[in-house]
Amino acid sequence: MFKTSITPRIGETDALRHITNTALPVWFENGRNELFTIFNPEHELTYKKWNLILVHMDFNYIRQTYYGYDVEIRTYVTKIGKTSFTVMQEAWQNGLLRSNGKSVMVYYDYIKQESKVIEEEIRNKIKEHYISLEELEEKNKQEMKNNKKTKEFEFIESD
Repeated sequence: MFKTSITPRIGETDALRHITNTALPVWFENGRNELFTIFNPEHELTYKKWNLILVHMDFNYIRQTYYGYDVEIRTYVTKIGKTSFTVMQEAWQNGLLRSNGKSVMVYYDYIKQESKVIEEEIRNKIKEHYISLEELEEKNKQEMKNNKKTKEFEFIESD
């Protein structure tokens, strides 16, 4: 698992005083940076060198996320195929799971415009961050149970 801390910006809030739904894809991309480094250690963003393409992404908004409190993005690999892998990501704030999402990345050759078989060295590195969906669900149930006493944020009504 990779962990990335995000400090929400004022510009990511909406009229209802919570984080807008458009922030999550950006935060999750930020959370995938360490995976990008495994595939592209120099982070060279050219079609000759870059070798990942995002082919699917979805999100679940479970609880509101608020400005003024850091968010922890947790990034896991939940499936490794021949040419692709699935990434599960979560946003946690104040001890509670706020949202999660899944993305599928393909190891890709932009010059040939085709997928490539993930090399064994890279496969072994991403395996270090593998967790089954069942294990992740159980881990989250335990953590949420332990954090059950966590209170939601209290806000001063200014309207």
